[in-house]
Amino acid sequence: MLTKEQKEFYEENGYLMVEDVVDPDQLAKMQQITAEMIDEARPLTESDERYDLDKGHTADNPRLTRIKLPHKQNPYFWEILTKSRVTEVLNDLLGPDTIINTSKLNTKAPGGGAAVEWHQDWAFYPHTNDDLLAFGLMLADVDAANGPLMVIPGSHKGPVLSHHVNGVFAGAVSPEDPAFDLDKAVTLTGKAGSMTVHHVRTLHGSAPNMSDRNRLILFYELARADAWPILGASSYIHSLGQRKFWEDIQSRVVTGAPVLEPRLESVPVRMPLPPAPDNTSIFKTQATAGQKSAFAMS
Repeated sequence: MLTKEQKEFYEENGYLMVEDVVDPDQLAKMQQITAEMIDEARPLTESDERYDLDKGHTADNPRLTRIKLPHKQNPYFWEILTKSRVTEVLNDLLGPDTIINTSKLNTKAPGGGAAVEWHQDWAFYPHTNDDLLAFGLMLADVDAANGPLMVIPGSHKGPVLSHHVNGVFAGAVSPEDPAFDLDKAVTLTGKAGSMTVHHVRTLHGSAPNMSDRNRLILFYELARADAWPILGASSYIHSLGQRKFWEDIQSRVVTGAPVLEPRLESVPVRMPLPPAPDNTSIFKTQATAGQKSAFAMS
């Protein structure tokens, strides 16, 4: 599906925008499912295994930061990943054998919905090689007002910046780090049905949502199957044991098959240890570690 020029752009810059990656019917169905899931969160008073609540959440005014693992909550999100043009983009960039690491539907609430501080996904889950990426499928129009994804082009070829502060893994870089150059940032806006792609080492973040609309983006985090996780990364898989881990790997195959010969590359790694006081989500990690924010609220 991708052109030679698009692949080269991704390789050089570490990000890509793919327009109209799903058709109107697919988009409408995902929007309906998302609206129903948000509605189901109304009675909650605290985050649970399905939802991360934002400040000010009430039954009358549901405010979420995230719907967790949507591909496990509704099979249609798995179908989109495995049987659509999204799948074609995946295979164009990572090859025939791919797995999913996680998914999340970030539902950044209007009127100040939580920012995601600048970070590299690679800092959370280093692997034996860095053929990993994230898709951000826009389920509603994303513009400059509602907290769009921002990336720093070319940062995927540079170092892994420190994501530590106060002696713990903060899940965010310091805005005072001399290697963090916000002036180079590119803002990724687009129409519903478009999809961003960013490399696992690309520096990215998103500001609070200051509009009167939710910012709905469905994220899939994916890997080439020969990229194996390094022990100590922030993942549930290390608690499974060998047999359950193998079963888990098979359940996460998107296309192709598991690969039993990890590809080892010379890639920079910093381990996400010791953990923040609360590391149950990126929002809690960033909030409880005490890192300075790169986003100044007006």
